[in-house]
Amino acid sequence: MRIVIVGAGEVGSSIAKSLADTHEVIVVDNDPERVESVTYNIDVLAIEGDGAALSTLKETEIGDADILIASTDDDETNIITCGTAKTLGNPFTIARVKNTKFLDTWRQSEGALGVDFMVGTTLLAAKTVVRVIGLPSARDVDTFAGGRVQMAEFEIPDESPVAGQTVQEADRFDSLTFAAILRPEEVVIPTGQTEIRAGDEVVVIGSGSSVQALAAEVSPHASDANDILIVGGSDIGYQIARLLEEQGIQPRLVERNPERARELAERLPKTTVLESDGTDREFLEREHIGEVDTVVSALNRNERNLLTSLLAKRLGAERAVAIVGETEYVELFEAVGVDVAVNPREATAEEITRFTRERRAENVALIENDRAEVIEIQVDDDSVLANKPIRESVADLPDGVVVGAITRNGDFVIPRGGTVIEPRDTVVLFVDADVVEEATAIL
Repeated sequence: MRIVIVGAGEVGSSIAKSLADTHEVIVVDNDPERVESVTYNIDVLAIEGDGAALSTLKETEIGDADILIASTDDDETNIITCGTAKTLGNPFTIARVKNTKFLDTWRQSEGALGVDFMVGTTLLAAKTVVRVIGLPSARDVDTFAGGRVQMAEFEIPDESPVAGQTVQEADRFDSLTFAAILRPEEVVIPTGQTEIRAGDEVVVIGSGSSVQALAAEVSPHASDANDILIVGGSDIGYQIARLLEEQGIQPRLVERNPERARELAERLPKTTVLESDGTDREFLEREHIGEVDTVVSALNRNERNLLTSLLAKRLGAERAVAIVGETEYVELFEAVGVDVAVNPREATAEEITRFTRERRAENVALIENDRAEVIEIQVDDDSVLANKPIRESVADLPDGVVVGAITRNGDFVIPRGGTVIEPRDTVVLFVDADVVEEATAIL
């Protein structure tokens, strides 16, 4: 496909890098330094100019493009860019927005504003946080097959009972597949005798109950996340609290600005809003921070989120999740003691990349910055998987592909070597990034 990306910041550059190997990609930005960086670091055509201007879009030959992705840091510019592109051709337009008011408007009539698909950065980051909160000890969580299948990624801590066990010893759950073990230099497709080491990141696919059961095995002392404290009444903090309320959880939210605190108290009827400074140690101790299951730092500055998270952990909070503004700080936050760092830009880039790839699958989740994918497909008669036991069809698949779960007529089917996959089954697979194109062509 021919894909035009407007905006070469963190989001646009990340999307371009993910798509460059398999598509014709053109990147537009009005910053000459960003254009130069993209030109030398990614195999794409980079154009300097205003992506919302007719003249620039004509230069990209937008009339021949299949997809336009507007990913600048300005919501209005992204929306105008999509609308302008529609006057010159008929590309599928994707707009990134931070303000949820635009998302609400677009949802009233999809395709409005000249936008075919809108990605809300704030809401997406909030959903990522809430999914992680819902599965204690998980670093990443996603669902497939209408919620009947769950994928989770766990980092194995030194003290975990699972550390040192083989996969066969750790796999005590019928409806669970150990799909992969991620190590710094390799992606391991495990056998029953593969040893799980402390520090490994393990990807599993299975029923929600089995994934939850494994989470308890990985970190047996982790509590269900019912007592949640959100520090910061930012837009992301508000969305996190709102989503938790929808799940029947009544969080506490700390906001130091009196007017914002009153506004949040009115908008969040099931959330206890506290007007105070979330970085104040005495306040946190009065709020019994040591008994909290999860602290979410959703302030507007990286350093304050880091301070709050580390202080909460020091005072005894079981788990700390932090919002991080820049992608390069994610590993730093997690290296110094934050359990999970969520970067809204990174989450947005993954969501847009995922959407472009969903044209060949029902659903796609990217693992570890595109080291691998978990994909959901509906099997047809021509698929290499159809009408054969898994042990036979695997021989026709490239190395790095694992059948993780099957659903048939809404029921979960446990994938084993002798399981015959039927046409119209929904199958969830783990696929190493190196073989994605080869595998999806025959699946």
